[in-house]
Order: sequence, then C-alpha cells, then structure tokens
Amino acid sequence: MNAIPQTYQENEAVQRRRWFILIAVNLFTFMATLDGTIVNIALPDISAKLSLAVAQTEWVATSYLMAICAAVLFFGKLGDNVGKIRIFKIGTVVFLIGSLLCGFSTSLTFLIISRVIQALGASMTMANNMGIITDIFPSNERGKAIGLIGTFVSLGSIAGPSIGGVLVSSFGWEYIFWVNIPIGLVAIGLGWKVLPGDLVKTRTRMDLSGSLLFALFILLLFAGLLLGQQTGYDNGWIIASLIVSVPAFLLFLWVENRSANPLLQLSLFRNSWFSLSILCGFLVFVSVFCYNIVAPFYTQGVLQLSPSHAGFLLMLFPVTMVIVAPLSGALSDKIGSELLTFAGLLVNVTALYGMATLHQESSLGWVGLWIALLGVGNGLFQSPNNSLAMSKVPRTQLGTAGSINSLIRNIGMVVGITVATTTLFSVMSSQAGHRVIGLIPGRPDIFLTGMHIVFIMAACISLVAAVLTGWRLWASRMQK
Repeated sequence: MNAIPQTYQENEAVQRRRWFILIAVNLFTFMATLDGTIVNIALPDISAKLSLAVAQTEWVATSYLMAICAAVLFFGKLGDNVGKIRIFKIGTVVFLIGSLLCGFSTSLTFLIISRVIQALGASMTMANNMGIITDIFPSNERGKAIGLIGTFVSLGSIAGPSIGGVLVSSFGWEYIFWVNIPIGLVAIGLGWKVLPGDLVKTRTRMDLSGSLLFALFILLLFAGLLLGQQTGYDNGWIIASLIVSVPAFLLFLWVENRSANPLLQLSLFRNSWFSLSILCGFLVFVSVFCYNIVAPFYTQGVLQLSPSHAGFLLMLFPVTMVIVAPLSGALSDKIGSELLTFAGLLVNVTALYGMATLHQESSLGWVGLWIALLGVGNGLFQSPNNSLAMSKVPRTQLGTAGSINSLIRNIGMVVGITVATTTLFSVMSSQAGHRVIGLIPGRPDIFLTGMHIVFIMAACISLVAAVLTGWRLWASRMQK
C-alpha cells in the first residue's frame, strides 16, 4: 500500500498541477490588490451618479483598505487553524459576492457595506496565498513562484488607475467591480479543480480579544491618517484618534504576549531574517506609493499629458516589473536572495533621486527612463525579499506569516500615500503662503518644489532599506 504523502512536495499529483495552482492564486491576488486602487479614478463619477460630495466618496476607497488591514491577521490565523486552502476558497466566493453587490449599489451606505464584504473576501485570499504557495512549491522553485505573486500584487496596486479609467469612460463606474465576476468565476473553477485538500491544521482556539484589539487599532490609526490627509491634522477628533491608537496597539501586544494561542505569533519576529524582510518590504511600499500618488499630478498637471497618455507613461513601472520580477525570483533560487534585494534597492534609490531632478521641460524619454528603472528595482527586490521572509517560517505558521506580509504591504500603501500628500501640500502651502490641497494654476514651480522633496524623502526611505539589506548580505557572506 502506498504511503500517504506528508507534504505537498511528496504528492506527485499536486506537483504536476502546481503551476495551475499558482495561476488560480495569482488571479485573485491581482484582483484583490487591484480593487484597492482602481476605485480612486471612479470617485468623481460615483460622486455624480449617487449625488454625493467627493469627500464622502473617499470612504468607498478607504473602507476597503481599512477592512483588509483589520481582518487579514485574523484570517491568516484562521487559515493555520482550519486550513489555508479552505479559507482561500471561501474568500474567493465572498470577494465575488461583494464585487457583485458593489455594482448594484444605489447609496453610499450600501456601497460601503458591499466594499467591506469584498474586503473580507480579499483578506481571506491575501492572508493565505503566500502560505499556500510556500507549502506547495519545492525550495528550488519557491523564489520564482513567490516572485510571481509579488509581481501580481504590484501589478494590481499600480495598474488600478489606468484600467479603471478605461472601464469608467467606456462602460460606467459599476464595471470596475463587475469586471471581477467573469475573471473570478474562471479562477474559482480552476482553483477548486486543482487546489488540494489541506494537510496542515493546528486546531487551536482563536484569539478573539487580540483580534478585536487589533481591529480597533487599525480603525483608529487609519481613520486618523486618512481623515487628516483629507482635512488636515488640526482637528481634535483626528488627533485623539491617532493618540488613542498607540495604547490600543500596546495593549494588543501585551495581550498577545500572554496568550496561549495568539493572533500574532510574536516569536516569528525573533527571526531577524523574517523581521528584516518584513521591515524592508514596508519601507519599499512606503517609498513606491510616494511615487504612485505624486506621479499622476506631475504627468498631467505639469507635463500637460492627457489621462490616457499619462497612463501609458506610468504603465512603464508595472511593465518593467512584470518582466524583471519572475527573472529575479528564478535567479534567487540559484544564487540566493540577499544580493538581489540589495541590488534592487540601490536601483530604487537611483530612480527616486533621478525623479527628484525632473522639471517642467523634462523630456518624456527621460521621465520614462526613471519610471522604468523604478520598476526594475522593485522587480529585483520584491520576489527575493518575499522568498526570504516566507522560507524562514515553520509550516504551521505560514498563514500567519503570509497575513503579516499582506498587512505590512497595505499599511505601507496607506502610509506612503499619507506621507507623500502631507509633505507635498505642506511644502506647497509654505511656498504659496496659504493652505494648498491641489495644483495651483499657472504655478508649476510650487508643485515641483514639493515633488522634489517628496522624491528625495522616498529615496532616503529606500536608502535605509538598502543599508539594512546590505548588512544582511554582509552577514550571510560572513556565515559561509
């Protein structure tokens, strides 16, 4: 009688269809991250069709990110408990139901509730996608596989505005949600056919007190940051929200440190390689989203490109990343990840400093060069960094580790957007002598001063990550 395989690597049937599994997982990874940014370009249309103030419709975008960050650790832990693949499958269905409801929404309240449902499904898939792939792929292919997940994450994060613009202008805002339905049904059909049953389950009690405290921390922090970004940080309620988020987080850590089955395995952070990878990933997402929020202002407001032409220029980032990231992941399987992460961050620093030199007369070729170079740097960095983080995690904690990775990524996005807009408009306000929250007609010089400072700051953030990865490279060489 044949022995029952103890791991997916020992299961020949699973190994034969591992690349189909990766495709199914990546389709939902792409859609879940795409829906974090695609809605932004549709806000004016949603505002007009539902007769809402633009400030109100901002919650359509922010409620999604807040719900993901609040829930992703819980679903990572639940995946470790009852099976990562099981939670992933449920998440795909919940995400599609939320997407369908979003398109049928006729009021802001219904739309936000639908977005939260959509976000809960997205967080189920995000929390467990890397854990599933780490568990299924053998070590000599893991870098390439995780690299492809990183590629689809970045593609979804960056490509939202350009794809959303086409859908809104051609069909209407509802279709930025409904486009998920046919793609999602194909992914569900493929995923439910090729995904195996779960092998690793811990069956421990869920940490409900930790889950509630963490959700409270995220809601207080994000509400403060995002409202402050919209209206300024001089409001008492906003200041109180940010201040109270600190003790909420400290209380969460205190509870987790004493829990027998914590939501967040703090022991994971005792592994310096895992902690360093997570920290560097956060810093890179902060710096990239500084670029992501400022570049559309520059290309359309200063260079006077049309939205479609600006979209094509900005697409150089995801296109170069799509090309480089799988190659970087495959190369990391052969030569190791430390050197590639270091090289990628040096390229990022160079690209961001280059963007800080752009001005009103910069040629499109020169602008495109720096944008493409930033895509190359991120492609070199993301795949090996994710592989380093996940390869150091015990199999019973892969869901938790993957959810931490997703959480840090989403927090990095919000922090990057907040840091960029706060810095940009603060510098512009100082230059103009009054409060500024947008481009000043006829004064591109004021915007360019703020933009240069934002890009220099983003380059410095990437430089900190480069120094940390340089230390990791040196330490790994000394151990050999």
